[in-house]
Amino acid sequence: MDKVIKHVLSGNCIVYPTTTQPALGCMLNSEGLDKLYKIKQRDSSFPLSIGVANIEQAKTIVEVPDDVLDILSYFPDGSLTIILKSHKKLDSRLGGNKIAIRIMAHKKAKELLLKTGPLTATSANKSGVAPVLNCKAAASILSSSENKVVSYMGECSDGIPSTLISWHTVCESLELSDIVILREGIVKSKDVLRWWKNQISNSGETLVT
Repeated sequence: MDKVIKHVLSGNCIVYPTTTQPALGCMLNSEGLDKLYKIKQRDSSFPLSIGVANIEQAKTIVEVPDDVLDILSYFPDGSLTIILKSHKKLDSRLGGNKIAIRIMAHKKAKELLLKTGPLTATSANKSGVAPVLNCKAAASILSSSENKVVSYMGECSDGIPSTLISWHTVCESLELSDIVILREGIVKSKDVLRWWKNQISNSGETLVT
């Protein structure tokens, strides 16, 4: 792990495991983001998600309402990525004021993030190319003579990504009932919406349909 930590803290990119697909990680600064976007061949207008080890790390970056804690405890760990309001504006490639946060469930990812701090958590593949599940293979594909990518650990168990939700605190409408599922992943949209409808009903709010 020490080699991987040194590599990413030096402004380089790494591949690390999650409970879904391998993640491509870099520090949340311009140097790391510049390299990652070049390696991934990704348009800079498409922001990245951030991986954290626990809710405490998440709270250093974004505002975490109680209902976010509720949904995270309801669905399997690591299955959701939620866009939340940041404490301060970050690089636009991280979403600016609206930051996609994923609390990792993979034991090795958690261990890594506790040592490095939050890292990007985008899928470890070039844009438009299907990801592979092996971290070492993904790192090899992404590496070049200009930008070496190193891997941490091995195989991921599932190629389905996390489900991406834009929370009501960042939606354009001020209605509490507004959440938007931007990407259906390992958790089905219908299950998220069913949970949210129950949440609204239990809180006494009026559900807008």
